[in-house]
Amino acid sequence: MENNFFKNIEKKTGVNMKDIFELANSLQNANFKDENTVRSIVQRVSQIANKPVSKEMENKIVNSIVKDGKNIDMNTISKMINNKK
Repeated sequence: MENNFFKNIEKKTGVNMKDIFELANSLQNANFKDENTVRSIVQRVSQIANKPVSKEMENKIVNSIVKDGKNIDMNTISKMINNKK
């Protein structure tokens, strides 16, 4: 999958595409009702995006997904991380 398209994305975002693909693969069979799994995913996305997430925000995201049953995808987590109010 190493081609110019992905290399350009890496240059523009500073995010390694290998990390993104590994995260995407881990999401496919993840149990989103398990708090530890969801917490791990939130921490991984935070790390990949280089956006620190406070413990309070992490708890809100995890509760929203596990207890409130929100659907999870990369876009949802990214929006929650970026809206740190």
